[in-house]
Formats: sequence, structure tokens, C-alpha cells
Amino acid sequence: MSGPHESGTFTALRGQLQDAATAFAGGPDALEGILLGMVDDVDRAVREPLEIFPVCHHSPASATAMARRLREKQPKVVYLELCEDMAPLLTELRNCRLPVAVQAFAGDVDGFPQDWAPLSVVAPITEASAEYQAIAYALDTPGVELVLVDRSADHVFQWDTGGVQTAEDTDAPAEAALHGEAVGVELGDLRPRFAELEEHLLRHGRVRHWSEWWHQYVEVPLGDSAADHDTYRQVMFLVGSLFRRLAPGDGDRVRVDEDRERYMWTRMREHLTATGTDPADCLYVCGAFHAVSRVEEFGVHGTGTFAISPRTATTWQYGLIPSSHAAIEAQFGLAAGSVSIASTEWAKSLKRTRVRPHRLEGQAGTKKASAKKTPVKKARGSHTTVPAPESTAGDADRLSGFLRRPPVLDGLDEAELLGWSVDIVRAARRNGYLASTADAIAVFETSVLLAGMRDRAKPTPYDFQDAAVTCIEKDAVPGRRDVRRLVEIMMGGDRIGQVGYDALPPLARDVHDRLAPLGLKLQQRGVQRALLDMASRPELRPCSDVLWMLRRLMPHGAARPIMGERRLGERSIQESWDLALGTHQRALIELGYEGVSIEQVLEQRLRRDAYGPQATTATVLAAVEDAVLYLRSRRLADELGTHALKLLATERSVDGAPEVLRRVRGLLAYYRTSEPALPAWIESFVKTGYAHYCTLLPMAFRDEDATVGQVAAMLGFLFSMESLALSLGCDRAQLELAVAQSHPEEPSRTALLWAAQVQLGTLSRAELRDRCDALLDNPLVVPAYPRYLSGFVHALEPVPGLADVVVEAVSNAFGRLPDAVLLPWLPLLITTMRSGAAELAPLLIREAGRVFPGRLATLDTWIPPWRTPPAPPATRRSQPGAPHHQGAALLPAHPATCDAVAELLGCTEGWTQADVPPASGAGLLSIHPTTCDAVAELLGCEGTWAASGSARSGAALTTGHPATAKALNSLLTQS
Repeated sequence: MSGPHESGTFTALRGQLQDAATAFAGGPDALEGILLGMVDDVDRAVREPLEIFPVCHHSPASATAMARRLREKQPKVVYLELCEDMAPLLTELRNCRLPVAVQAFAGDVDGFPQDWAPLSVVAPITEASAEYQAIAYALDTPGVELVLVDRSADHVFQWDTGGVQTAEDTDAPAEAALHGEAVGVELGDLRPRFAELEEHLLRHGRVRHWSEWWHQYVEVPLGDSAADHDTYRQVMFLVGSLFRRLAPGDGDRVRVDEDRERYMWTRMREHLTATGTDPADCLYVCGAFHAVSRVEEFGVHGTGTFAISPRTATTWQYGLIPSSHAAIEAQFGLAAGSVSIASTEWAKSLKRTRVRPHRLEGQAGTKKASAKKTPVKKARGSHTTVPAPESTAGDADRLSGFLRRPPVLDGLDEAELLGWSVDIVRAARRNGYLASTADAIAVFETSVLLAGMRDRAKPTPYDFQDAAVTCIEKDAVPGRRDVRRLVEIMMGGDRIGQVGYDALPPLARDVHDRLAPLGLKLQQRGVQRALLDMASRPELRPCSDVLWMLRRLMPHGAARPIMGERRLGERSIQESWDLALGTHQRALIELGYEGVSIEQVLEQRLRRDAYGPQATTATVLAAVEDAVLYLRSRRLADELGTHALKLLATERSVDGAPEVLRRVRGLLAYYRTSEPALPAWIESFVKTGYAHYCTLLPMAFRDEDATVGQVAAMLGFLFSMESLALSLGCDRAQLELAVAQSHPEEPSRTALLWAAQVQLGTLSRAELRDRCDALLDNPLVVPAYPRYLSGFVHALEPVPGLADVVVEAVSNAFGRLPDAVLLPWLPLLITTMRSGAAELAPLLIREAGRVFPGRLATLDTWIPPWRTPPAPPATRRSQPGAPHHQGAALLPAHPATCDAVAELLGCTEGWTQADVPPASGAGLLSIHPTTCDAVAELLGCEGTWAASGSARSGAALTTGHPATAKALNSLLTQS
């Protein structure tokens, strides 16, 4: 049954499988084809001149076999299944603490649909992975070349015809979201694609998840020291072929897989041709699924030719971001805690097999290898291990012996299991569980019992986890963590990686340098408190500017102000911040993809928001405010303000009127207090906005889509900006005509129109009160009275002086309406006021507090101001016999006041005698000639003083000096 290209290595195995297929199926059928085809795949991969090393992602057995094989073979070229454009970043792994993820990021797309942006691809790397062993060996061994041969990040999305698929889990922990919505690529994706097959394996393996099945039936046998390199390869080839041949008929996925295999073999043949390297000196590291490929391009002597499409014009940015075990599990659908368990098994495997792993020189978070080797102690109940024998015959049939060999019964390691049981009880006590020594014994015995029920000689970490939950977990979790999570932490926990300072992009390093005066370890995870006293330490003010920009750009929680604020025209002298830049390191790194400084990134984002297709006048004004607030850039603010003016002129709705009013008011107040003159754009904005809203006002009053708050904001803009608009050349007749042409039908807008008429003077307050009384007198209108009140409350925005009228309207409703009418619409009144005018309620409450009495005892006798009869006009008639004091008579009656004023003015003449009559007006002129001379000089009068005793009366002086009288009359008229 052998094909033309088959060797005789697996002839015996083919015969055994053919006999088994005949015995099970009763004759040749599809089962025989599948079994024999799997052997053919293994035979083809084994005979390939370029050695193929099949791996499974985050597999301790694969990592151990890789470390052993690299030390035996010492290849000169390592081909790795990883995106080829990520190669320059791998040297920076030595500056990081694993796990981390290599990321390719594109914020602006060119050649892809715009709704796909931003594009992100991540490839997580852990220490207990075969890819890290290959990378560490190649980078730290002189003369060894590392070549990445998988498709680029651009091709990942070129070949993805279904678009970007993201799955969000709102209940997942924060550590599981470290990769965000990136598309994950992994080395060695090995999982059944046939749902029925996976379900069959899980059911008969008596496990719950695929990760547990893989650990029990593949990891443990292959991780044993007796499994040499050839046995490992052939078993992994067989598993990859099994999953490949039983894959469902998903045409798109199969096509992408085969194109990736063609891509990788094409790149390897190109490299071999260009460098002349002998394939025997190379090692190809790929997933077991791709290792048994059946494409024509397979092998160094492949016959097919694959045309690699060019990349799009999209600009890609590359960097390293922190990862975690939970993020890897969430990204690739692994069982919770499986990566942590794999890390623990990796450490145990190194001790058992005595394999020296490869680590990058200077790798952060790893222990330095000691020169002195310590012997491995034998644990009680465990068997002695020896290093694996070296491979002697690469083409020998190791697979038949492995399949016929009974499973090696690993004795129970009582010391390890007892340690786990004691540790989980101790951890449960610290987290509020009422656990005791009896629970530790129960966990131990239950673990052994579960392992026996599942045909296992030794309890696995998954058996121990189930036993701990069974024996310790209660009805309610007393703390933040349940028992299952405690077991995961005890088995290694969710290790979170960190990108070192030297591996950060320039923007992130610049942020750390500028925040160095704070004296904090910003790369540590967790929240740190920063106190900034700019009054005593002015050098901290630049740190404050950086923190406020980070708050604007980064997710909530990265930089959170506790004390201090930044508003237009205000600067805090003391601030307190909660910083978690280490926790949000990924967000800071992705900022570095957009620019080299946070100022540049912020300016780009403000421009993108302002010039985007969904930009409105309100969003552009918000960008103007941020430009002034964070960047202090008058140039950018003027540019964006001019753009806001253009958008305002083209808007035909009033949806953003409240936000526009709030922003413009704030900017006007800022510019009026901080600059000598208003910018030209804001003057044009007020002028254009006045005419624009006057035009839209009649339509907005009748538009059903426009809310009463939006119409009130329009009137607020018109009334509050009226003085400035009129000074710039606008005509008030525009507003008067707009109000006259408005004819609303809805009650709240009718009330708003009445308030506008009061502000314009076309409706008096008395007439407005009469209309409100008429509404209460009409039983058909009473049910709609709350909506009238809502309109009056909204009217406080454009006409705040109507607060007393609104209080009167509400009070009259409660005072005049009977309970039978008042109680049914009271809930409507409350909900209407809360939903439509909650922000204006403080003004209404403050006015009510001014009008109503402050004490309850005076409420019964209190009369509302609007019911108090008007007081008669005051008369100035003096009572008969009452003393009539004139100004001159009051001065000697109160000499102290007069003395103080005289001293202030510098008068030293003193008081006149009581018997001397006061001088008249003409006499005062001669007594104080200096004053008279100054007035004469001002009026241009010529001449000298008359002789003593020749003073004339006022009428005679007026007749004698007509020019002086005319000049005085002109001055009085002008004043």
C-alpha cells in the first residue's frame, strides 16, 4: 500500500494500522485511508532534508525538547514561524520581563476598510515556550541567524476576508485585557477543529477542557525523560496529521493555512538560495499542524511556486507590550490557569530532566545561572530520572514502540501533594475561609480519589483544583477570590510581564524622564500617590502639565487627579495624583506609535476630532478648549476656531446648541480676562452665530425633534451674546423678527416663547402673571401645567431674571389646585423637572430660599410678595412743628463728621462764628477766588475781579456776561 515516495521505515506500522482498520470496520473504508495517510504524513516530514521541529504553543514538553535539541544539533540557521516583519523587535526581549507580546499596530489604514482601524497583531512570548528557546539560542549564539518566515502583519489582514473579529468579555479581569482587541498569532496552534472529535476526546479522557486533555495525554508522556528527540518529533507529526485530516471543511480557514505554508516554504527556499546554506545545518520551528503540510511547495525540493502579494500602503508601527498568563488564555481560548500550570510544569521538568534552558543574556526577571551545579534531590515517592538519550537514527521508526508501550506509571509524589494541600488551606484561611487541618487531609485524599476515578496514577493540578473546590468552597465566597482562583495563584499565579525602559518607544521614555522629579517608580504595577506643591517647588509644574495631558490621552485610572483641577484661566498651586502607568503600560506604549511626544500626539488627536467626518461645532469647540488648556497653543486654537466657524454656518440642526453655548461662554470669559483683545475668530463666531440662530429659531420652535433644552440654549446664546453681537454690527431687529415669527404648539416651548418676549420687552411681567393664572383657571389646561413649568425652568438659561416668576408659578399651583388635581400630576411634575431641567434647579431653589420664610413658625402669617398690595407713593410733606433741617444746619449739629472730612481735604480754616451769617453764593466767590479763577480759565473769561462792594445779583451777572452763561448752559446740556 506504499506510495511511490514512501520509505520502508514505517512499513510495519502501516501493516498494523491496516489490519486494525479491517478488524474495526470490516473492510477497507475511509478509516483505513485516514490511518495510512497519517503514517504517510509522518514519513514525509521525517524524510525532509531540512529538519522540521513541530511544537505546540506554550507547551513545556515542546520547550524542553527544543532546548535539548538546540544543544545537540547547534544549527546555524533557525527558521521560525512568526511574522517576518517583527524580527527587529526580538533583540529587545532581553530588556523585558516575560511574558510580553510583540505587537504590530496601524492606526491609519490605507488599503483596508476604514471601519477596521486600528489594526493590531500580537504574538505573546513566555519563557516556557519553544519559540523563546529558539530566539534566545539564536540571538546569544555567535554565527547563528534567526529568520522569521511567516506572513507579515499586513498579510494577516489581507487574507482575512471576514474582517476584524473581536470578542469582548466584560466579566474578564483587567489582566486578561492586556492584548486589547488585537488579533493573536501563535506558534503551534494545535487543537481539534472537529467539534465532535474534541467532545469525544474530552468525554473519554474524563476531563473538562482541551488544555487538561493535552496535559494528561501528550505533555506528560512526551515530557518524560525516556522520550528522545525522534520519538517527540514523530508523535507530534502524528498528532498534527490527525487534527489536519479530521479538520472540518471550512474552505476559508483551510485556504489561509495552506497559503501560510506556501509562504513559509517560499521564504525558506529563497533564503537557502541566497545564502547557499546547507539544509542540514538549519532547523525549521513550526506548529505540528503545519509540519505535515501537503502543499506542493512543501520541502526544500518543492515543485510549486507561490506568488507573494505586495503589502498595502498602510504604515505599521512595531513595539513590545506587556502580556500575562490570563491574557494569553483569553486570547487563544485556553482553560483558566493552564498557562500558569504550564509554567510550573516547565520548572519541574527542568529539574527532572536536568536540561539547561536558553535564556537571553541580561534577561529581566530571570535568575543568573550559577557556576556550581547542585545535584537534583529525589522526592519521596518519585522515580529517579536521567537525561534523555541522544538521537542516533533520525529515520528509525520510534512511533510504533511509543504507541505499543504501556503508559509509564508515575508514582505518587506524596510530599508534593501534601505541600499543595497545606498551602491551599493556608491561602484559604488568609482569604476568609474557615479551613482547618482536616480540610487539608480531605483535599489530599480527594485528589488521590479523583485521580483514580480518572485512570491516573498521579493527581494532576487539575485533579487537585477540583478536590480543593469540593472540600473547601462554601456557599458564598467570603473574600475577593474563590478557591479555584486561589489554586491558580498557588500554582504560579497570573504572571504579568513588563517592558523595560530601553525597549520602550521614545514617547514612553520621554514621559518617564519628564516625570522623574516626582521620585516614583512609575514602571511598577499598582497605584502610586504623587504630591505636587508647585508653590514651593516650581520645577514640578512641567510634571503637572504632563500628567494632565496623560489624563486626556490615556484610559481612566492611568493618571487620576485627587486634588487640583485645570480649567480655563485657572492653575492649581497644589495637586495630588493617583498614578498607575505601570499597570497601563500597554496604553502608554501605543501612544508611542502615534508620535514622539505627547504634545504631538495630543495635537494630532485634536485635529482628527475636529476634521473628522462626524465632527460638529461642539466637538471642534471642545478641541479648541483642550488646545488652550493643555497645549497653550494660540496658533492651533485659532485654526480650530476658524474651522468651528465654518461648521456652524453649515449646520441645519440645533442638536449641539447647549454644548456650543457652554463652550463659547467659557472661551469668551477666558479671552476677556487673559488677553487684551478677543481673537478674530471668536468675534466672527459670535456674529455668525447670532444671525444663524436667529434664522433657525422659528423652525426650532416647531421642530418635533428639537428639545426644549436645545431651543433654550439657542435663546441663551442670542441673549447672552447680544451686546457683543450688536457691537460687531448685528441688528437687534433680526432677533425681534425671529421671536415674532415663532408660533410653538407644545406647552413647554410656549412658556419659553413667553419668557423670550418678556426679555425683549414685548410682554410685561404683569401680563405673564395673568397668563399663568389663566392656565390654572382652565381645567382643560391643568394636566399640561407641568410642561409649562418645565418651559419656564428652561427659560432661566436665557432669562435668569425670571426666577421669581417661576417660583410664583409653582407656588400658585400648589396653593390653588385641590389635592384631587394636584396629586395625580405631581409625579409628572417631578419627573419632568428632573429629566429636563436638573441643572437649572439650583437657581430655582436659591430664589425660593430668598422668597420663602426661613422659619416654620412664621409660615402661617407669611404673605407671598406677589400677593402683597403695592405701597402708596412716598410723600415728602413734613409734619407741622417738626424741625426742618437743611444741609448747612446739619453741619454744626454733627461737627465730628465735618471735621473728619475737612481733615481729609486738608482744610485748616476752622469753624466760623455762630453769630456770623453764612455767606451767599456771590460771597463764596470772593472768599474762595482760586476756584473762581480756575472756572473762568476753563470757560475762557477775561477780566479781573470787581471792586469790593460792587457785587451784583445772579440775574444781573447773567445779563452782563452772556457768553459765560451760554458756555455754562452748553456744559450742563452735554452732561
